[in-house]
Amino acid sequence: MSLSLSIVVPFFNEEETIDKLYKQIVAAVAPTGCPFEVIYVNDGSTDLGAMKAQKLVESNTAVSLINFRTNFGKAAALSAGFRRARGDVVITMDADLQDDPAEIPRFLEQIRSGVDVVSGWKQKRHDPLGKTLPSKLFNAVVGRIFGLRLHDYNCGFKAYRRSALVHLNLYGELHRFTPALLHSLGFQVSEIPVTHHPRSHGQSKYGWSRLIKGMIDLFTVLLSTRFRMRPAHLFAYIGLPIAGSGFAALTYLSVLWLIGAGPIGSRPLLFLGIMAVLFGTQMVATGLIAEVIRASRPQEEEKYLVESEYGPTEERIGQSQSGSMIAAKQTPLQPTDRRSA
Repeated sequence: MSLSLSIVVPFFNEEETIDKLYKQIVAAVAPTGCPFEVIYVNDGSTDLGAMKAQKLVESNTAVSLINFRTNFGKAAALSAGFRRARGDVVITMDADLQDDPAEIPRFLEQIRSGVDVVSGWKQKRHDPLGKTLPSKLFNAVVGRIFGLRLHDYNCGFKAYRRSALVHLNLYGELHRFTPALLHSLGFQVSEIPVTHHPRSHGQSKYGWSRLIKGMIDLFTVLLSTRFRMRPAHLFAYIGLPIAGSGFAALTYLSVLWLIGAGPIGSRPLLFLGIMAVLFGTQMVATGLIAEVIRASRPQEEEKYLVESEYGPTEERIGQSQSGSMIAAKQTPLQPTDRRSA
């Protein structure tokens, strides 16, 4: 099966690796004969990474560049890359050279076998304990909640069919949940072990703070998948037991007061019961409000602000007469002004 390929590479202050990564991608993909493009997304870098990526655009018709005005986060960068991608298959990978482009043919094999989403698994990780422990905890919680047991949800090395990508709406930290989001829609997800190299340039952007953000976004994913059409149920599952326990406590105290078992106004249980009733009722009310606004969601232009874009704009990527994998048509090297999106 002949497939065209888009490789989306978000980067933030990775000037040392931009050129090296592109050479490795070409070396890995060219033998497959698969037409491909590489889309670099500059997520507000303050180093020379954007300049190096732009030079690649000027010398390679298979390269595109999207520049953000400031750092909007990886989910926004991926979303912008997905919007521009034209391949039948879209692969995402980090720019720090910890992901090995030599694994790309294996991802393509999985896609050809009928899988819709292929997630990488950094089976042997070269990361500090402060990054691996939060990741293991995150993987265990997400896998249990969504019934999709993956070893490494956090791995940025993934492959998607275009038909699956059109159903993603990424923002916040939701890029971590793409396998779960697509699995909940019925797409087939698989996982393959991938080589993970030690970081040789830059600094890691992940740690315990990202775990906290991820757990908060987990609630968002639950609302947008399992409880998408019934958000009140999720809030009711939390609020009703709490409110019920509060009512039970207040009922118990009321009975004591009726039978003359002493004053109840100074008992801590009274205040605990009142707080439980109030909190539980608020949760249920929040669920009802969510039912009213469930159809709303962030629009593409609200997630990031693109300063400029460079590269091809044809709808699909093709193969040149000389046999090299390039874009079907190259636009002039003036930046495209995308200030509203």
